[in-house]
Amino acid sequence: MIDRGKTEALPTAEGKLFYHYAVNLLNMREQAVYSIHNFSLSIDGTVDIRCSSIPGEYIVPSVMADFKKEYEKVRFVLTQSDSSTATESIKSHQGEIGFTGYKENNGLTYRLLKRDRAVLITPENSRFAKLERKSFKLSEFINEPFVLRESGSATRKTLENELKSKGLAYTSMDIVLRVNSMEAVKQSVRSGMGISIISEAAAERENTDRGFLVFDIEDYETTREFYMVYDDRITMSPTAETFKIFTLERYGYRL
Repeated sequence: MIDRGKTEALPTAEGKLFYHYAVNLLNMREQAVYSIHNFSLSIDGTVDIRCSSIPGEYIVPSVMADFKKEYEKVRFVLTQSDSSTATESIKSHQGEIGFTGYKENNGLTYRLLKRDRAVLITPENSRFAKLERKSFKLSEFINEPFVLRESGSATRKTLENELKSKGLAYTSMDIVLRVNSMEAVKQSVRSGMGISIISEAAAERENTDRGFLVFDIEDYETTREFYMVYDDRITMSPTAETFKIFTLERYGYRL
């Protein structure tokens, strides 16, 4: 079930299938032992989480902190990427629970956690400060130098869809920088490289010392949605299952 090449050994298709069933069987065994002991065992395993940047920076950390207050022995592995990569990690069972910025029709289970909207951020300079406006239309600033996320991010995909719906050409934008981190986007805008469109959750609107200006976008109609994603066809470890239930109940699901 392994192809051995000159430089590396890779699993065959049969090997990948066996891995899937092996993980499932091990988790089922843990669940069975946990149930037999009538939940008397402590939750002390590791939760492997795969998430996109905004959930990874502005949603998941507080959930993990509250969970750990109840289950002190729990450890976490949090891997951040774009939404596409995070979803693929869950599909390939490289992580048990994911958090992403959009929903796909790919056989995985998605649970909506919260909605958010997009805002415009600009350098905090005299040019933008003197405008004294609270909002702009998309067409009014689309020709500005832009700092954008990478192509797999949900923020980027949402922008592309909005431009298309309004007959504006994405290919004509002056993209001066592409980065794979929301913090890098904000830091680049602070330094004056350009403007950007980001989630309001990441905009630090309440922070008076954030280093950039925030404006509403009048005709940006798409609301961002953030999801927990997992594969309901496999059995999670007791620790991951407990974290999943904890998170869903925190966001209003009755289980």
